[in-house]
Amino acid sequence: MDKNTICAISTPPGQGGVAIIRISGCDAFAITDKIFTPFKGKISFAEQNPYSIRLGKIYNGDEILDEVLVSVFRAPHSFTGEDTIEITCHGSLYIQQEILKLLLKNGCRLASPGEFTQRAFLNGKMDLSQAEAVADLIASDSASSHRLAMSQMRGNFSNELQMLRSQLLDFVSLIELELDFNEEDVEFADRSQLQELSDNIERLIKKLADSFSVGNAVKNGIPVVIIGETNAGKSTLLNFLLQEEKAIVSDIHGTTRDVIEDTINIGGIIFRFIDTAGIRDTQDEIETLGIERTFQKIKQASVVIWMIDTTQVSEKIEKLAEQIIPLTENKQLIIAFNKIDKISPEEQSILDQLFDDGNAKRIYISAKHKTNLEQLEKLLLEASHIPEIGQNDVIVTNIRHYEALIKAHDAILRVIDGLRSNLSGEFLSQDIRECMHYLGEITGEISTDEVLGNIFRKFCIGK
Repeated sequence: MDKNTICAISTPPGQGGVAIIRISGCDAFAITDKIFTPFKGKISFAEQNPYSIRLGKIYNGDEILDEVLVSVFRAPHSFTGEDTIEITCHGSLYIQQEILKLLLKNGCRLASPGEFTQRAFLNGKMDLSQAEAVADLIASDSASSHRLAMSQMRGNFSNELQMLRSQLLDFVSLIELELDFNEEDVEFADRSQLQELSDNIERLIKKLADSFSVGNAVKNGIPVVIIGETNAGKSTLLNFLLQEEKAIVSDIHGTTRDVIEDTINIGGIIFRFIDTAGIRDTQDEIETLGIERTFQKIKQASVVIWMIDTTQVSEKIEKLAEQIIPLTENKQLIIAFNKIDKISPEEQSILDQLFDDGNAKRIYISAKHKTNLEQLEKLLLEASHIPEIGQNDVIVTNIRHYEALIKAHDAILRVIDGLRSNLSGEFLSQDIRECMHYLGEITGEISTDEVLGNIFRKFCIGK
């Protein structure tokens, strides 16, 4: 591991009330001593009590650059596991940059993205899945995503994996012990108990892998596509949901020709709304491409809102239903009859007979006048199928973890099949170790520099 002392601004880029500059490494105390003069006392940071703060000034030559607070964290009891200093200065961009220059001049190196967290991982302060949860916690924008990141960062996921690997290790140890005494024909491992253990492990791994559908939706947002004919009110609805004029609203047909996407938090759950080109027969080549994308987005969405203009219901709707309904199989379909302010109760009762198959949820709205739009949001929450998430729940949110779990699951299935067919212990041992390998990839017990570099370069600088 690189032993250089690193530094970076840990607060968001830009000007604010205060900024924090973090320094970590074996020379963190000595370098800070060179630029900092305390108001009281002359002791060095190496002599100062850990977890304490000192007030003083930072000098650039003879000139006072700023009055700052300096926090001290002594190895190994710091975030990185190294001697660490955090300088809290005023938020001026000039002050931040000048302090960084002084640190670099006196022996620091500018930290790479995620390097503080990477050092925490390499120094055993956290495993790799916990380190990745740090980035998820910073990026969390809903109560659910925050809880999942906190659960993973506290080690709940790691503990589950550690338990599985421990069981597999006991499993493989008995199998390999038999191989050492194969000439004596000794059986240390009860095959029925191994079968039961492997079945339990398979169920646990599958449960973790299956949780990814929920975790991915919580982390990245539930994809909701808004479809319908031109001028059905799709863009008006999108603008209401996002609380901004994101899409152009016009009486001219074919205004939306491409896909428009944005996210919003509704009831603590992130939804990723996708407004699409209106579906109609057209000779316009660009608009045709937009309509093709509309049908692609239906396939990718978890929830489909089909907007129907109640003033323009005709035989075309039935033909459109023949295209749309099959694509929404295994998805949540909400049919939103729009512009109800323009139809009579008699006309609405006729609409009630449309699509009466019980699979789709139906609602009557006026996107322009915001009628029943709060009820539509409630339908979206019901359609999300996101369970109540507690701080101790273990739900997979990371695609890297999911892929490793799928490979581990394939390996344990081979073990189960091998036990049922009385496969040689040598082959069983190989599959068990392969399962352990993929679980170890998640926590970083088995990793490569390439994998680590790919993970940590996605972090922000200063974390």
